[in-house]
Amino acid sequence: MTSIAMTPMQLTGQVQTHLVEFAPNRLLHKQVIADFTALQRAAKQQGFTLHIASAFRSFERQMHIWNNKYSGVTAILDKNEKPVDIQNISEVEKLYKLLHWSALPSASRHHWGTDIDVYDPTLLPSNQSLQLQKNEYLNGGYFSELTEWLGNNIQQFGFYRPYQHDQGGVAQEPWHISYFPLADKFLSQLDLNLISSTLKQHPVLGNSLIQQELPIIYKQYICNINAR
Repeated sequence: MTSIAMTPMQLTGQVQTHLVEFAPNRLLHKQVIADFTALQRAAKQQGFTLHIASAFRSFERQMHIWNNKYSGVTAILDKNEKPVDIQNISEVEKLYKLLHWSALPSASRHHWGTDIDVYDPTLLPSNQSLQLQKNEYLNGGYFSELTEWLGNNIQQFGFYRPYQHDQGGVAQEPWHISYFPLADKFLSQLDLNLISSTLKQHPVLGNSLIQQELPIIYKQYICNINAR
């Protein structure tokens, strides 16, 4: 595998020069395509239709998600996936509850085109929209068989789950798979100073508090992932 270094603008989701369109509105890193296609093919042989719910996400898109949650337009969920009353908690508490489910703009693994949220539309009940919540993927949920199959098979295609378990940072995300040969390198290139300087250049809500807490955030929510 070649060309694994990325520019600061690529690492932080501000350009798309490292990406190709895999499906309509679904961009992936060009070096992920072959192995993800092979994973899809293997899944199909076992009766699963593996689709992408989310792949590349730009800085602007991540900032939109972040700002909507920080301002209360979109609900922040607690660890039980229930809405939090942000009027009755401190700004610091709100920040960390938000981080449990949503990455900082500039620090999302989705910026790299290596990380993919997956599902099987044929298993989704006809009257139900995709939520990307644990009750869909675990403990008998309608994607639970897909979850088990992925857990047993993704490594042979180069993928793993960085959020396989909640380690006191990001929530458990059984739908989130990552292409290890690239993502591991990109994480090592994404340093605290780059995140800080990028955030300072954009209207990200809570920016001053984020800057204050960034060393903790970097350690606990960015680098604190499950081993392959």
